[in-house]
Amino acid sequence: MPEEREKFYITPPKFANPAPLGLAGFALTTFVLNVHNAGLADIGAALPLGLFYGGLAQLVAGFLEFRTGNTFGMTAFASYGAFWISLASMVIMEMNNVIPAAATKGWLLVTLVAWTIFTFVLWVATFRHSKALVWVFTTLLILFVLLDLHVATGNARLGRIAGWEGIFCSFTAWYLMAAIILNETFGRVVLPVGPLERKVESESGREVATAVRKSA
Repeated sequence: MPEEREKFYITPPKFANPAPLGLAGFALTTFVLNVHNAGLADIGAALPLGLFYGGLAQLVAGFLEFRTGNTFGMTAFASYGAFWISLASMVIMEMNNVIPAAATKGWLLVTLVAWTIFTFVLWVATFRHSKALVWVFTTLLILFVLLDLHVATGNARLGRIAGWEGIFCSFTAWYLMAAIILNETFGRVVLPVGPLERKVESESGREVATAVRKSA
């Protein structure tokens, strides 16, 4: 009995993979906002989602990635979580005349270009993770470039194209989220993610779950 009690206290706790939470927050908020950008609906729920699901939930996922030692995941989720909070806050302040609408275009363009550069850096890093992650960041990088051009030119058609491309981007993130959850739950590859140049050692019979965590 004392030995079992001692074993209980020295056994390291098992931590969940926070990546699906971050991907879910990113995917759903990106989908809802870009349905609006594509001209299919008004902005509606995108603002509260940007604050709490795309924003706060991704921030939480980023902080949890710190515990797993995943530098890429921590940087990506925490950064895009902050992006969603700042973007939603800006739109809310503009709608309530806290910020003049005419004053937003210039610094919005500069901000989007800066996020495009940041996304490009992460896109390069994805080629050491998985094909599914490459797809997520390739479509996200294209989305930012289209948004840059839309804001710079004021071309409404570019805005709608960006909306449809953003919808596609959200589905790539949903796919990766589903792959991580389903593959770990069933203990086998249900949805492939295509690991790139990563060798994974088996541990306690959890080869598939560990492989998914590493590739994400």
